[in-house]
Amino acid sequence: MTLTWIRQPPASYRLQRLSGMSLFATLSPRELKIIDGMLHDRQYLANEIIFDEGEEGQALYIILSGVVSINRRREHGDEFIANLTEGNFFGDVALLDNSPRSAQAKAAENCEVAVFFRADFSSLLETNAVIGYKISLELARLNSRRLRDSLDDHLRSEVL
Repeated sequence: MTLTWIRQPPASYRLQRLSGMSLFATLSPRELKIIDGMLHDRQYLANEIIFDEGEEGQALYIILSGVVSINRRREHGDEFIANLTEGNFFGDVALLDNSPRSAQAKAAENCEVAVFFRADFSSLLETNAVIGYKISLELARLNSRRLRDSLDDHLRSEVL
């Protein structure tokens, strides 16, 4: 009797990226593969606008390579918020509501992102509620931290 080993293909680079992200930390490998199958790859050139402030949010973006700059319009010019790099994500509020984008996202250099559209997330909530629940809970925790940090910053500036 001869044993034949069937080689499993290596996990996709994108799947490896997802497994290390806090947003997907509670998902099993099988659940991660389901999410991976729902993502859409997009490439942006340096200085290309990914989405603009005020636009309707329709997707969450996961940076696979490159740098994305987040900025807000102000009376006296743009206000820099952050540069996000590989492994970070942005636009996550769009998965939960239809409110306009609160900032602009622009490729600071050539970049590749995986896009998770709200329509796909809504479908996931209907077809696989457990995965949808896990992601929703992580989004709630993330937004809670952001709110707390923002409040802390505001209180510090009031004291100073």
